[in-house]
Amino acid sequence: MKSPLTEQPYWKMLEKHAEEIKSTDLRSLFAADENRGKKMMLEAEGIYLDYAKHRITEKTLELLFELAKACGLEEKRAAMFSGEKINVTENRAVLHTALRAPVGEHIFVDGHDVVPDVHQVLGKMGEFARKIRQGEWKGHTGKPIKNIVNIGIGGSDLGPVMAYEALKYYSARNLHFRFVSNVDGSDFAEAVQDLQADETLFIISSKTFTTLETMANATTARKWTLSQLKDEKSIARHFVAVSTNEKAVTQFGIDPQNMFGFWDWVGGRYSMSSAIGLSTMLAIGPDHYHDMLKGFHAMDTHFKNAPLNKNIPVIMGLLGLWYNNFFDAQTQAVFPYDKYLHRFPAYLQQLTMESNGKHVTLDGKPTDYQTGPVYWGEPGTNGQHSFYQLIHQGTKLIPVDFIGFRESLNHLPPHQDYLIANMIAQGEALAFGKTADEVKAEGVAAPLVPHKVFEGNRPSSTFFLDKVSPENLGKLVAMYEHCVFVQGAVWDINPFDQMGVELGKVLAQNIIPELQDHGKALKHDSSTNALISFYRGTH
Repeated sequence: MKSPLTEQPYWKMLEKHAEEIKSTDLRSLFAADENRGKKMMLEAEGIYLDYAKHRITEKTLELLFELAKACGLEEKRAAMFSGEKINVTENRAVLHTALRAPVGEHIFVDGHDVVPDVHQVLGKMGEFARKIRQGEWKGHTGKPIKNIVNIGIGGSDLGPVMAYEALKYYSARNLHFRFVSNVDGSDFAEAVQDLQADETLFIISSKTFTTLETMANATTARKWTLSQLKDEKSIARHFVAVSTNEKAVTQFGIDPQNMFGFWDWVGGRYSMSSAIGLSTMLAIGPDHYHDMLKGFHAMDTHFKNAPLNKNIPVIMGLLGLWYNNFFDAQTQAVFPYDKYLHRFPAYLQQLTMESNGKHVTLDGKPTDYQTGPVYWGEPGTNGQHSFYQLIHQGTKLIPVDFIGFRESLNHLPPHQDYLIANMIAQGEALAFGKTADEVKAEGVAAPLVPHKVFEGNRPSSTFFLDKVSPENLGKLVAMYEHCVFVQGAVWDINPFDQMGVELGKVLAQNIIPELQDHGKALKHDSSTNALISFYRGTH
């Protein structure tokens, strides 16, 4: 039984068109139109996007835009921004965009304007950040805070870690930041190895304050603090919470006045611009934090208002869908050419794969088409000496996003020229390659010619911004958030739940007591029983 999507006329037209395109290479497309590089580019909100090096024609784009319209992208986009409960499996609105809405805007959920609530929390975060950064907040022994440890997992960790690393240039260097997420005890042990409790603040980031990994680490942090400070009252001066569970926060020993809240219409992987970003604000200060929100909002506004054919996230999302569904590409690579963004691909892994890694449509029917690709990447130029070999000469088609900046934050000539020259050259090499005749013309011996041929015809997008800044980071994150939305809208899936993460966690709760009680009978499959027995030393 074909799904409504694959029976869609524009889908069928794209299938036919893809077969035609597969026999066309980028060399011939550029040769046929000397202005292709100027036509297939878009400049908006301080981002220059070159998408000329894709295996597409004007017809490809027209068909993709028509498919998006036929799948209701524009209506679904409007529904999200207006606060409709588009997360249908959890009956929730999806309003991460409200987290960066400026004062004076009005966004309603169930008749309630949430924008004042957002700014109340931002104001509370700002005042707390000011006290920490100026040394006014004193620990239990009267010392100011020097060390901040964020404890969370998933969106409560990946966003804060990525933002801290990306904006480290703007951070207060008298404060030291650590991030703990893994339930592996080594993660916590190494994070506090050289810290003193009377100078350390823990941020416990958990919406429910029940997440296993986060609460295990929080409990260990509490024990660690008390082992040095010996007083239960010290917890209130060295712990704050980002949560909605005031009762559990209070029971832990945290003053509820030092609890920073958010809402059920904020998904974890979309939460870095919520109170989950408290560690980011402590690091870069409220002014830079609001610059980041300004960047988020600028991209939100662009995505909301720009026509599809002039819309950066729309073009990104549809190009990704083109390769995923019509070229059988399995992955999408993201290569930022700036060291500060070295955690950006890891952040995108959760954003994209937890969102669009779904196998059923909104009405619960199995898809008969591929959904979310695997996202991965590393910063340039390191990757060039690692996995670029496979992208250039391997057998897999891997679309690439290059992200570059015209200016380095650390002016060390000629490093930036070397860096950007490599980025631009990689896109050129992927697109056009090197033919056997070109290799022979270089005087290469005949037996080596096949080894030095580059097929080319490998697609990439290149994004240019002026420099790494809080505002530009906000734009980049929002750009990928909305790219995810575009693809989810066409695939008719829900990018805003994550039920696939639950089963393993539930089963782990059954196994924990079996690991701790060696006399407990095992009733799993033979493989699982054997693994538990091996761990217990009873095999």
